[in-house]
Amino acid sequence: MTSVGSLATKPLFGLPLAELWFALLFFIFGMFLFLDGFDFGVGVLFATRDDHEKEQLLAAVGPFWDGNEVWLVVFGGALFAAFPSVYANLFSRYYLLMFAILAALGLRGLAPEMYEERENDRWRTLWGYSFVIGSTVTPFLLGLFVMNWLLGATSLITPVGVLGGLTVLTLTIVDGAAFLGLKTRGALRGEMRTYGIRAAVGYLGGAIITLGAIYVTEPGLRSSFRSPTVVALIILTATLTGIYVVALRKRRYYAAFAATVALVFGFVGLVATLLFPVVDRTAGLTIRDAIISTLPLNLMSIMASVLLPIVLIYFIVLYSAFSGPVDTEGTYG
Repeated sequence: MTSVGSLATKPLFGLPLAELWFALLFFIFGMFLFLDGFDFGVGVLFATRDDHEKEQLLAAVGPFWDGNEVWLVVFGGALFAAFPSVYANLFSRYYLLMFAILAALGLRGLAPEMYEERENDRWRTLWGYSFVIGSTVTPFLLGLFVMNWLLGATSLITPVGVLGGLTVLTLTIVDGAAFLGLKTRGALRGEMRTYGIRAAVGYLGGAIITLGAIYVTEPGLRSSFRSPTVVALIILTATLTGIYVVALRKRRYYAAFAATVALVFGFVGLVATLLFPVVDRTAGLTIRDAIISTLPLNLMSIMASVLLPIVLIYFIVLYSAFSGPVDTEGTYG
């Protein structure tokens, strides 16, 4: 057993807690990108629909989107708790980008609520566009942030960051189309299938171009591309994209959705692998340099081992309660 006194001097059960918290941090980010990702994708696809179909799309994401955003809060909290110096550096270095992400998220969250407040055409057009803009800008800026963090960029906008933003945006459309394949019926489901296939091809192309740009512009990362893990993740991404496309063509929507889960976590895993063992390239901080001291790390690990399963169970119950396609006459709210 671990004594109380040893909590201040030794890692819990001798575990590599710094590395585990780094992995947990990116797992939490992956949960956010996957769950809120299909909300973003639905918001982008919202632009192509008529009024009746827009109501179905809003009804599909209505029970989930505000809960999905919890994972972004958990990500920020975990980063602050485990790697406070990295949290401070990232949020001071990219504070304008952070405010832009929060503003876009706020617009995305406000728009569907306001959309339903009036039956006026001009009012709904305004908030419909707001929903699309918020859903498009947020994942683009998130991709920009992730690429800046990975590369240690000191400017807000870089060519690789823009490519990464477009790639993440496309990935959310892949996610949203797969989700709507489960939640819609008839002609609408068929159109979502078409959009999903196109987005998957676009995502694979964007991922390849982005990785190529990183390889060309970042000599310090070239050795990482020879890592078996990185090579495996790249091959896995191409394979999963093929599985997703085939699954949609054969109308196997659960298989397509499962492939999307793996695609999102594959992307996040690739970023984490390219970054590891550094956690802040600009400041030259490794995981071991930036992690908090032993006692709070041990206590926080105990709390996380209790609370995280509870959160996961909550989401399992939530998605089970609202499983299945939405009613064709369903409305948001």
